[in-house]
Amino acid sequence: MTIPHPDGRTAAPDETVSLPADALCSACDAKQFEWSTTVELEPLDQVIGQDRAVEAVRFGIEIQRLGFNVFAHGPAGSGKSTTVGHVLDVAARHRPVPDDWCYVSNFDSPHQPIALRLPPGGGARLRDALGQAVEGLLVALPTLFESDAYAVRRDALADDFQARSQANFERLRAAAAERQIGVIQGDDGISIAPLDGDEIMRPEAFQALEPARRTAIEARLAETQSDLEAAARAEQAIQREAEAATAALEQAAARVEVDARLSTVRTAFEDAPDVVRFLEAVGKDVLDRLDLFRRPEAEAPASDDEAANGGGAPVRGDLMAVARVRWRTDPRLRRYKVNVLIDHGGATAAPVIVERYPTLASLVGRIEHEQRFGALVTDFTLIKPGALHRANGGFLVIEADELFKQPRSWDALKRAVRHGEIRFEAQQDESSPMTTIMLDPAPIPLACKVVLIGNSDLYFSLYALDADFPELFKVGAEFAASMPRTRQNVDLYARMIATIGMREDLLPFHRTAVARIIEHAARLAEDAQRLSTYFLDVADLVREADFWSRQSAGAHVERRHVERAIDARVERADLARDRVLESYARRIVLVDVSGEAVGQVNGLSVMTRGNFSFGVPMRITARVRMGAGEVVDIAREVELGGPVHSKGVLTLAGFLAGRYLPDDDLAVAASLTFEQSYTAVDGDSASSAELYALLSALSGVPLRQSLAVTGSMNQTGEVQAIGGVNEKIEGYFDVCQQHGLTGDQGVLIPAANAQHLMLRHDVVAAVRAGQFHVYPVRQVDAGIALLTGLPAGARDRRGRFPAGSVNRLVEDRLARFARRQRRRPDGA
Repeated sequence: MTIPHPDGRTAAPDETVSLPADALCSACDAKQFEWSTTVELEPLDQVIGQDRAVEAVRFGIEIQRLGFNVFAHGPAGSGKSTTVGHVLDVAARHRPVPDDWCYVSNFDSPHQPIALRLPPGGGARLRDALGQAVEGLLVALPTLFESDAYAVRRDALADDFQARSQANFERLRAAAAERQIGVIQGDDGISIAPLDGDEIMRPEAFQALEPARRTAIEARLAETQSDLEAAARAEQAIQREAEAATAALEQAAARVEVDARLSTVRTAFEDAPDVVRFLEAVGKDVLDRLDLFRRPEAEAPASDDEAANGGGAPVRGDLMAVARVRWRTDPRLRRYKVNVLIDHGGATAAPVIVERYPTLASLVGRIEHEQRFGALVTDFTLIKPGALHRANGGFLVIEADELFKQPRSWDALKRAVRHGEIRFEAQQDESSPMTTIMLDPAPIPLACKVVLIGNSDLYFSLYALDADFPELFKVGAEFAASMPRTRQNVDLYARMIATIGMREDLLPFHRTAVARIIEHAARLAEDAQRLSTYFLDVADLVREADFWSRQSAGAHVERRHVERAIDARVERADLARDRVLESYARRIVLVDVSGEAVGQVNGLSVMTRGNFSFGVPMRITARVRMGAGEVVDIAREVELGGPVHSKGVLTLAGFLAGRYLPDDDLAVAASLTFEQSYTAVDGDSASSAELYALLSALSGVPLRQSLAVTGSMNQTGEVQAIGGVNEKIEGYFDVCQQHGLTGDQGVLIPAANAQHLMLRHDVVAAVRAGQFHVYPVRQVDAGIALLTGLPAGARDRRGRFPAGSVNRLVEDRLARFARRQRRRPDGA
């Protein structure tokens, strides 16, 4: 297209003219909207601008194959968490509610609790049903053991064994009596001694006997001692039989009650074989531990005298209340409890768990301990779930940055995902002097999709450096920083603004306010043809505009309120910019915006403070003399220049070598620097400006100081696009406005950056009034012509630049350097 010359005439084909004001900011026409305020719009029910990422997330969560977990990455504020949450919530509603998981006692191996899987809500039902059964047994079994019927059977059994014990003793006594040996039964046991008639012989009488008689008595004593030991063994056997018989009696009496109580629970879970086996183990363990179900002495029935005085045993209601207290507080009864680790009773969809603090314990769960007698003890009821347990059967979302801040969490997550199971991992403090009793619970199978959210640098670093990462997170969902500025996307943006307003009860937005937000979104995207997907910033602007509208008692948000919100943002953040502008005004930092100078040009850089960026003009100077073809970057020499900036300087040197004196060596020594720059310099956006300063120094032609330059270049002299073009133009404009706009001032930018322009309205107004200019430059020849007022010049048929052109003056100077270099003696 033909760009009109500012004075109205048609520009020559090789002439660079300033851009018209309308090309400096792609305004959003509010008249395109057929509605007046956002109240008339339908709320948005989709994620906008991230179609590629949304499809990637959907693919990752739908494909049911190992390792197809998702890493959502992209710029901060691009809506990764919101988008992922929306997609997962929709998917979760179409998935079944996962099963419950419980831990119960392993009576054969207590340190290895058993994991039970039950249908949703089944864990709580099992816990409550078994609890009621045990509470019932805590009432029924003591009542049974204290009943008259049971006492008769127990006493009869005791009498029988007592009779056997007495008979055993009588046999011992009779055999001893035949040997004239007495059997003495005392508190400290049974002893034997010789008889003297019917009395026990005194020791002194025994010692006074004749030796032969003493020997005979001692022999009888030895025989009786053998009988005594045999009788003791027989008594022990009788006692063991009595204990076994008593236990058998108790178990036989209790079995009916235990089976009756547990059969109800078994019937309710007959379709769960693991539960049935557990209940059978519970019944067996109860019968083996009936002492746990005896009534404590404090709860024993009153005596007859107490009953006569109004005491008496508690009524059944009181017994049940006492049983419930014991069930809750007696640690010995924990073995019959059900630890419902995950309860999905009442859930209507698969879980979506967002873990914001992914420590090892919060991921894989933890096993708590209690201090008892100097040791830390635990049991299966102290097992607590982690995020993986809660997300099992659904989705787990973790911020990757937070994950990698926690020791051992990443490795634990990889193990769980790789092996498809959740294992509790010990977190014992080895520095603690206490002995810790540990558990090894059965692992729980894992079937959930893990979605990590982070920045792209982290994603690509993990992909390159962690061999497990590509295997376990096969789906990368990359979020874009911007989206095309199409009419459809503009309409979606408007609906997004309306949705934020409806959700947060904001004032309606007039269509002019929406249009201004669209323009702001294009500015954020640094592209007039695209819209930013940095929705966090856009949403905040919507809220701030609502605030300013309410401050002015507005009925709806208008364009002026959005402008006020944007201006207020700048005002809150631009202290550093004000100080920089002050340094220019006071000539602390030297930058000229008028006049001419040889080897000196105004370059442009961008300074960022938090979320606020602004352009900063900087003087670039060049000095030349005869030398060995070296271009010295002073910033690089003092280690202030970054690699990209150094690349730009080397590219500049390559351009010089390729354009001038193609058949001779360049005999020049040049130095380039950013004046009054005391921090690191990187980037190649000043390489064209550095070239202009160097060409001016070589040719002796002064450069217009009213113009500033930005743009990188390649070795053929093409000017290439750079970043921050809006901030750079506005930064130079602010300095010029501070000194007074003359109509000669402006900025040279790469022509490729013209499509990125979304300049402030005051800059556009100044351009429209002819007080400021923005020049799109494609080749460095056009740039040097603008800066010097002389033609750059192109080689003619004889390979020579035209007389009086900048290129001719440069080549002539280089030729003189070369001749002088050749005339000098070797080594001089």
